[in-house]
Amino acid sequence: MKMNKRSFFLLVFLLAFTPLASPAESRKMFIEPQNGFESYISAAIVKKQVPVMMIGNRDDAELLLTSSVEGQQESGASKFARCAFAWCLGINGTQTASVQLVDRKTTQVLWGYNVRKQGAKNYQSSAEAIAKHLKEYLSKHPQNP
Repeated sequence: MKMNKRSFFLLVFLLAFTPLASPAESRKMFIEPQNGFESYISAAIVKKQVPVMMIGNRDDAELLLTSSVEGQQESGASKFARCAFAWCLGINGTQTASVQLVDRKTTQVLWGYNVRKQGAKNYQSSAEAIAKHLKEYLSKHPQNP
């Protein structure tokens, strides 16, 4: 089928101004403060294009994302001991981050995820893993996460 110029430009115009996901499809989510880790999570959510609308007012949110992050440094003596026996992996410590997605109205925990990364200050990598798995969950449960 051959397309004339007018039809082609109309198609390009419609595709350019049609949003990929309408705001009605994305749910309003508030990320609970956690000593700055929430900013890493929100940046990762934007980067991974998670289908939620992040808002700054907890009372207007449909979903709440709570998080906990803990870094554990290794002492100098244990670093030396581990490397002396050629097992230097993880000498910079570890970081564990956990999140829960909660329905604000019912307080039901809808989804949870836990990630452990090498390096006691690996916030960006942990947040990106969280965003990736949150996106997977929301794509499987678009109407009622």
